[in-house]
Amino acid sequence: MVTRPGHALRRLAYGFADTMVTLPILRWTWRGLADDAFAGELPEFRPADREAVRDMMAGRYLLASKLVETGGTSPFGLDVYHLDWWLNLHSFSWLRHFRDVRDNGERRFARTLVLDWIGREGQFERDTWAPAVTAQRVLNWLRHLPLLLDSATPEQAKTIQRVLGAQIQSLKVRGPLSSDPSEALFAAIALLGAEYCEQGDQTDIPARVEKLNALLAQQLDADGLHRSRSPKMQLQLLVELVSVRRVAGSIKSEAANELGAQIDRMHESLDALTLSSGEPVYFNGAGHLPHDVLIAIQSNGPSRRRRSMLLGGYGILRDGDAVVVADSGLLPPAGLDGDSHASALAFEFSHGSELILGSCGPAPSDLPESKALFRQGVAHSAPTIDAENAPGVTSPIMTLDTADHLLSLTTSGYAKRFGVDIERRITLLSGGTTLVGQDRLIGHGTPSGHLSVRFHLAPGVMVRRNRGEGIVRLVLPNGAVWSFLWEGAEFHEEESVRQSAYVGLHKTRQLVLETEVAANAEIAWIFTLEQN
Repeated sequence: MVTRPGHALRRLAYGFADTMVTLPILRWTWRGLADDAFAGELPEFRPADREAVRDMMAGRYLLASKLVETGGTSPFGLDVYHLDWWLNLHSFSWLRHFRDVRDNGERRFARTLVLDWIGREGQFERDTWAPAVTAQRVLNWLRHLPLLLDSATPEQAKTIQRVLGAQIQSLKVRGPLSSDPSEALFAAIALLGAEYCEQGDQTDIPARVEKLNALLAQQLDADGLHRSRSPKMQLQLLVELVSVRRVAGSIKSEAANELGAQIDRMHESLDALTLSSGEPVYFNGAGHLPHDVLIAIQSNGPSRRRRSMLLGGYGILRDGDAVVVADSGLLPPAGLDGDSHASALAFEFSHGSELILGSCGPAPSDLPESKALFRQGVAHSAPTIDAENAPGVTSPIMTLDTADHLLSLTTSGYAKRFGVDIERRITLLSGGTTLVGQDRLIGHGTPSGHLSVRFHLAPGVMVRRNRGEGIVRLVLPNGAVWSFLWEGAEFHEEESVRQSAYVGLHKTRQLVLETEVAANAEIAWIFTLEQN
């Protein structure tokens, strides 16, 4: 990966080149595929919801867990300030709900929406033709092309094929010029799918497989985790890769075999970052991911091998029914750090089906001005000094003792300003029914500041404490009771939130331990399940 100054220079150069190739005088070259025919042969593995079809026909569009009522007008004509909803609409991911419909009126409705988009957005617009959303739209049209073409008039079919071809050509031109590496990756996936679906000419499939394999090798670490370190990005990529995996499997080459192996590693990495409650951790832009899509992805991956491990800057502890995932604060490479969070030493903790401790998550899509706030260190279950963020580092210190279920992480992000490193040690004991932690300050120079250690509780967890007692009891939604004890700090309780894609900001509570910064100061804490 390039350095940050190098990335900035490349971004400028690629941005200029992209501006040139999208000028009206040059866009006519995108029509080179206008006469080519495509067939929908890409598999669709995501579940369909017949009720969603009825809702859309009634003008109710529930996308990215946000409901928008159109009042009978086109959804593409609305100004909706919810980025995830907008992306879902223009990527056509909702076409999957029409997969199994047999009613001619419902099938005609799906085709009408596609033609409506073409009428409004069929000519290049920088937002709706951005490489990533264009790639997803191309893949979704290819998955459901028979649905769109069956019973269409010759003119309608020709229009859909022509605009599909123009989008594919735009990805061929713009994909290599994207300053965002992930956009180039989405474009490569779509181009492989398009090559496979092009009728009469599939000669470029081996070259497309090699290109995609090379891009994945650049953007994945050795364990198969995308270098953005975002479980959300991992899931989005796997959604598209699972559909084209069979394409690669249709040819026999070393690149095709390696592509399949890389996709397997991606499955395993996403599984590793998934808590026992069934949801991936809320780190680096990842929040509440669609559970039905997640289950579909997992069912298309290799058998799970869940264990304690170090993975892509995360430390993972598993013992009994307990799972802890902690973030070392590893800084993603330039160009892949757009959603990085200040989450050094933060962790999430689940036991059985219940989340106990987590993070606030990303800002809601309809509150973009709050994005920076939700990326702060104080929005995570982590130690901070004077509420400042610990800068990400390229080589964090992290060790794992699998025999003792002990994870140790150290951040030097506070050394320059506050004169200390922070070391966090996390241990699972008694088959995962006890979680022990120590946060120790290692002096460098003259220590200063105020240390806070926060534990953001999961939604539905109730806090019970008798006045004057040095113990807090946490009552989980399933009725289990956990005790929380501490020493070396003052305790208080505050309000918190956890962002849910289904209910928005969910009010929760957080436990806070505070003390003054001093060399060798240590805060110890313990969560333990009370046995009946």
